[in-house]
Amino acid sequence: MRKIYNPMEYQPGMEQIDSDIIDKVIHARDQYQPCIYTAEHVQAALHKEHLSVSDFGALLSPAAEPFLEQMAKRAKTERENHFGNNVLIFTPLYISNYCENQCVYCGFNCKNTITRCKLNAEEIEKEMQAISKTGMREILILTGESRRISGPEYIGEAVKIAKKYFSTIGLEVYPMNTDEYDTLRQCGADFVTVFQETYDLQCYEKMHLDGAKRCFPYRVCSQERALMGGMRGVGFGVLLGLSDFRKDMFAAGIHAALLQNKYPNGEIALSFPRLRPYKNHEETNANNVHETQLLQMMLACRIFLPFASFTISTRERAGFRDNAIALAATKISAGVDVGIGGHNAEQKSKGDAQFEISDSRSLAEIHNAILSKGLQPVYTDYINTNIL
Repeated sequence: MRKIYNPMEYQPGMEQIDSDIIDKVIHARDQYQPCIYTAEHVQAALHKEHLSVSDFGALLSPAAEPFLEQMAKRAKTERENHFGNNVLIFTPLYISNYCENQCVYCGFNCKNTITRCKLNAEEIEKEMQAISKTGMREILILTGESRRISGPEYIGEAVKIAKKYFSTIGLEVYPMNTDEYDTLRQCGADFVTVFQETYDLQCYEKMHLDGAKRCFPYRVCSQERALMGGMRGVGFGVLLGLSDFRKDMFAAGIHAALLQNKYPNGEIALSFPRLRPYKNHEETNANNVHETQLLQMMLACRIFLPFASFTISTRERAGFRDNAIALAATKISAGVDVGIGGHNAEQKSKGDAQFEISDSRSLAEIHNAILSKGLQPVYTDYINTNIL
């Protein structure tokens, strides 16, 4: 019988690093009480040049909801001060949807009956060729979380292929050890994103029934191992709606800030995904997060983390995404297909998607939407412009 691990227990092969950041993040989340803040706390935070942890908590709290207009003005100013009018455009590419985790909210759940697929090197190259022909220069490579099917070597080969077509390569795959991140960096990867999903240990245990993802601390420490492995930047995120979204967003922001202070040369990014329907499960969750609340989370994080990159995904509708890039977000996905092999016509419908998207606009449509907001679409990474 397969062993079901204690979520705080490291599984064989998982690297343990000497870091106190996880303890600080969990302590901060446990201590955060959104309902203790008042309008006075919110107003005081908005008048400060640099926010304290408590100020950040105030802007995430219910007391801040009547102040969204003031928060939006402050967030927009911070965005313009640090990012100008630029909006980076990228596209995700799913190369495999095999997964060994049993996550109750995910379409890739190993117990879910879906069409599984893994692209080979030739198929990956055709996908990347098709994407690059659109003018895209940043790609995010994604897989389901299966080391057995999509090992580090397989991902490394995909990165090497991507390096022929793209100036910036991000990874959203299963957590790895420091040496594996270093190897992928040498292959050409720039960024690693790992969604914690929730920092609530009790909820985490209920949501992740089996698989390597069940190990809570190994996942929390993923970004630090990636930075130790030489990655240029790391991304954070929680799946808003799994648990108390305010407390989870607070924990993610604190986590990002602590790592930024410890690794000042590392680039920090935040994403703000909400639960979405997926195949065989059309409902999301009782802890629904509404658009106004999602916007509040983004504005509060922009004011607290003015230097961080913010991504707004196709989980959200077009109108919301267009407004988000004008106020807080700095990065937007375009021409998205979350199935396995959807960018090259010969490979459509090879594998089922992880979730349903809400914004299916083409790259040209999103490019024009950015321009209509008085913003500048950006395709090329200024650090790696010599690659192509």
